Amino acid sequence: MGDRAFSSPTAIESLPLRSAAAAFAGCHSAVVVAPHPDDESLGCGGAIALLQQRSIPAHILVMSDGTQSHPQSKKYPPERLKRLRERETQTALQKLGLEPEAATFMGWGDSQIPAFGSKFFPEAVSGCRSYLRDRAPSLLFVPWQHDRHRDHRATWEIVQSCLQTWQQPPQQLAYAVWGSEAAGLPCIPPDATGWRLDIRSVESLKRQAVMAHQSQTTDLINDDPTGFRLTPTMLTNLIQPWETYLEVK
Repeated sequence: MGDRAFSSPTAIESLPLRSAAAAFAGCHSAVVVAPHPDDESLGCGGAIALLQQRSIPAHILVMSDGTQSHPQSKKYPPERLKRLRERETQTALQKLGLEPEAATFMGWGDSQIPAFGSKFFPEAVSGCRSYLRDRAPSLLFVPWQHDRHRDHRATWEIVQSCLQTWQQPPQQLAYAVWGSEAAGLPCIPPDATGWRLDIRSVESLKRQAVMAHQSQTTDLINDDPTGFRLTPTMLTNLIQPWETYLEVK
């Protein structure tokens, strides 16, 4: 993503602030598509908690296993790390009011989610399409197509391919986790329409959900000097009194 994407940008703070009642009017069910375990909380934790408070069913589809966060760890080799990150996701969802069974894990390799044109792209689309048709959401949260992480962009491509044949596709809202290197979305491009969801009443729940991903927020895995960890700046950027959503046209 080049800097031109943010030419003549709109500051996030100037976007309209919507209540849950306004944002979710007419919504009967929702699905959050997360490229990695923790993206559901980082990008949409507030929305998930508000949906639960309004008794609107929500399901979470996690595309990758997240095992590249600590590739050199001996204590947590890939299979053990995969199980850990699944448990962390389930714990996070409980903080937000969901049952652990609300999460489905597709299990694609971290940084290997099939992108458009790759050998396994049709398989990924087929699996995602089947999942979405079974749940028939009226609202779908998807990663922003210009996120800096390849898995986020590939997930966007998979979801859009799934919906091509739908006569009445669900409403889509795009969320950015890696809109910048410091996380979050600093501003939105001029060709996008966006707004902020007021999550002040559930901001603490979102923070609890994010921090439930201890492998990403603490030194739980301390034997990989190259391991990923969300920094205080990243957490501050991603946990605000609002969540930013872009309307997918």
